[in-house]
Amino acid sequence: MGAFFHRHRGLTPYLLLAPGIAWLTVFFVIPLVFLGYQSLQSGSLGNYSFTWEFSNYTEAFTDYRPQLFRSVMYAGIATVASLLLAYPLVYWIAFRGGRWKNLFLLFIIAPFFVTYLIRTLAWLNILADEGPVVGVLRSVGILADDGRLLATSFAVVAGIVYNFFPFMALPLYVSLEQIDPRLIEAGKDLYASPVQSFLRVTLPLSAPGIVAGTLLTFIPAAGDFINAQLLGTPQQSMLGNVIQSKFLELIDYPTAAALSFVLMATILVALLVYAKVVGTERLTG
Repeated sequence: MGAFFHRHRGLTPYLLLAPGIAWLTVFFVIPLVFLGYQSLQSGSLGNYSFTWEFSNYTEAFTDYRPQLFRSVMYAGIATVASLLLAYPLVYWIAFRGGRWKNLFLLFIIAPFFVTYLIRTLAWLNILADEGPVVGVLRSVGILADDGRLLATSFAVVAGIVYNFFPFMALPLYVSLEQIDPRLIEAGKDLYASPVQSFLRVTLPLSAPGIVAGTLLTFIPAAGDFINAQLLGTPQQSMLGNVIQSKFLELIDYPTAAALSFVLMATILVALLVYAKVVGTERLTG
């Protein structure tokens, strides 16, 4: 075997890539092509035929624009909220956690030991009308006596933040933990205030973690449907809810496939805009 690789040294990179390429081809490219094929079909109740039905895309975009906008909005809010919550937490763990760092990180990923569905169902009790959170908010006057959190946009976004929080926290931690403390000390030696040192040293050096965390949080959050289904109402439904209903309940495969591509295209456009704003070197670094 060693002699083979020595004689065909130029093939080594391709042979190493072959398993990954085969995996992506079987489980991503082929299903994506089939989904595109379905999106251009016409018919009803499972009797579909391929007719290059491009109107599926225009109708999907026009008929379900509110759900598409809501998906992007909820995902964006959840991503920003996750960043604002995760950054100070992992900053403290990275620079002040000491020998307890691993334990604190375990606390962050501990919810992943429970299935996604059960984690979301737990929020039904947390945000219930007679639950502790609503009770406290009513007692301090933030919520009216008949106010509620469940079945609201807040509940859906809170569920998304909770479920995808580790995707934001872990890349941030890796980025912050790799910062050489001597660089921060150098900033202080040059008479930079703690705020200036953070803004000019720590924050730029942690930018790759911020970029990675936002991507890992926003992309799955935009396609989520469990949180909106369990914690919201039809008024909070996201495009993922429509796709799930079209595929599994209404058996409208062409529209569901077209909606899937519309959602993927929207996410791709959002990522391209994001790459333009933050710089492609940070997306790859």
